[in-house]
Amino acid sequence: MASCLSRQIATLPPKYFYDTQGSKLFEAICELDEYYLTRTEARILSQNLAAIAQRAGADVALIDLGAGNCAKAFKLLARLRVRHYVPVDISTAFLSEAVKTLAQAYPDLEIHPVALDFSERFALPAAVQALPNKLFFYPGSSLGNFSPVQARLFLETLRAAGGDLLIGLDLVKPAAMLEAAYDDALGVTAAFNRNVLRQTNHLLGSDFDLASWRHKAVFNADHSRVEMHLQAATACHVSWPGGGRDFAAGETIHTENCYKFTCTGIEEMLHSAGFSDIACWSDPDDAYLVCHARAG
Repeated sequence: MASCLSRQIATLPPKYFYDTQGSKLFEAICELDEYYLTRTEARILSQNLAAIAQRAGADVALIDLGAGNCAKAFKLLARLRVRHYVPVDISTAFLSEAVKTLAQAYPDLEIHPVALDFSERFALPAAVQALPNKLFFYPGSSLGNFSPVQARLFLETLRAAGGDLLIGLDLVKPAAMLEAAYDDALGVTAAFNRNVLRQTNHLLGSDFDLASWRHKAVFNADHSRVEMHLQAATACHVSWPGGGRDFAAGETIHTENCYKFTCTGIEEMLHSAGFSDIACWSDPDDAYLVCHARAG
């Protein structure tokens, strides 16, 4: 974290958003009017579950990447013939609570929770890797948090793990709509963004004053991504054990990128990662895409 903050343009890895408090704030973001991604994806999945189930087959091992509260997978479990459910998330405490609720609803389901930071290294436990008919479920356009090169490499890793893929990806659209989704009127996303500073203080021992930093979200059309930043309201000095940094008024910390895609670009990306037999579904406004792709 210290090395990221010491760069010429300071950054913080977005994985640090997702402590227990950050995970709860993200749950709230998903309910916002401006944040169309969750409800649009849910609608696409709901309307096409029969086709998805047919492609997925029987005795599915559903590997839920970035499972969070497991709510998105919960809706799939009743329709897909899932034998094993593998929720994967960086927030161990949050994942543990979600799994308890899920186990009560599906007492016969074999659940294998995995606490893993797969942004750094993806490696499934041997028992999970050995499961047949694996289906990687990666919703929420979370692949967009990776750079294009990182995204392709991550998809190649999933392909090499021998699993099919069910993925949701946000499509390019007018900047005003994109920016509103990441800068809501109630300020929930702003609180979510600033929470990374609280987490940094906890993990690094720094002394960020959260109230002194403003949330900023802009669509960078040249890179086809929404960028989230924290901007210093006034000049300040931030210290941490063994170091520190002066921030000028208006200087930013780059906290997240959310890349947006085109339909053609998505299919090309999946093919280049080794997936085949790709089927995609969208909404009437072509705002979002859900795809199923085979590893074989």
